[in-house]
Amino acid sequence: MGIQRLAEKIFYRLDIRKFHQEHKNDANKAIKNIESELGKTDPKLFKLCDEYAKDIFGWIGYSPWLKVYSAYNGVFKEGWIPDNFYARKVLPAIKGDYAHIAKLKPLSSIIFTNNYFPDSAYHVNGLWYTQSHKILNKNELKDHIFKTSQKIVFKSDKSIQGKGIYFFDKDNFDINKFELLGNGVVQNYIHQHKFFDEITPNSVATLRITSIIDEIGNPSVRGCYLRLARNKDTHVIASSSIRIPVDINTGELSKKGLYSSWLSVDYHPDSHISFANKKVPNYDKCISAVKELHRSMPYNRCIGWDLTIDNDNQVKVMEWNGNHNGIKLSEATQGPCFADLGWEKFIANSTFIQ
Repeated sequence: MGIQRLAEKIFYRLDIRKFHQEHKNDANKAIKNIESELGKTDPKLFKLCDEYAKDIFGWIGYSPWLKVYSAYNGVFKEGWIPDNFYARKVLPAIKGDYAHIAKLKPLSSIIFTNNYFPDSAYHVNGLWYTQSHKILNKNELKDHIFKTSQKIVFKSDKSIQGKGIYFFDKDNFDINKFELLGNGVVQNYIHQHKFFDEITPNSVATLRITSIIDEIGNPSVRGCYLRLARNKDTHVIASSSIRIPVDINTGELSKKGLYSSWLSVDYHPDSHISFANKKVPNYDKCISAVKELHRSMPYNRCIGWDLTIDNDNQVKVMEWNGNHNGIKLSEATQGPCFADLGWEKFIANSTFIQ
């Protein structure tokens, strides 16, 4: 083995070790906060997690998220999938290179031929395009993107976890600054349904719905939660948002939501609106839309969809997450969500690095 190849292998292994250590650190912080509210977890449950991780997933390093799920529920459930195992072993097997397509936001209107996405224009490699992929002259751009909305959103291809998202009004629009943001999509600003507006009026609330394609090609929904921004934020940001589990069958909100820290809250801290006894409006439309969309992209077998209902009662999909669409919240609050899919079979071939 050449020196360069050896160095690459060492750096790769160090990177994977760092990945798992970060997951372990995040899981330990979550457990600490969960236990601060619910009390210490029975050590027998944590022992079960270690044993299950070794027996089912081939490595004890996959136990930290199992411990989070157990601490949150007060019991251990067979069939739970650790989030780091999902990222390292499941995703390559059920997505492959198709995991990366969702990052290229202008492709959405090519893949999904419907009106769910509020896209109005695309900036790709120095050129502007309409939603039907016709070239837009720069002199036409402002009139085109503000034709139906006085406010627009630009999402760069690199946007993730609420980063890389920018808002523009017609009065402050500057195409020269706009183009510096790189490749991405221009979307009409969504005026959300009054149900969401009462809870979080300063930003659009988003439903994260996770769907899968099973072994015979059928889509199904496996997890759902509502994400709410704080008043200081223009949009949902992962680090500051509140997440409320949503019953996947009825659309009813859980009484309790969670901060990113895993500390619980039963009302929005800014609007003081309680989550109890509330149901997502037009929830059936959301589920139907997700299934329809996933049928158009079956090669990526697990997708996280970010969508909402607008003030005309229509489903609007902001984006789809095709790579590591985290499953830990759904697993903890609604899982096991994927126990029937046999994902545990994707165990590592090597005991040295997972």
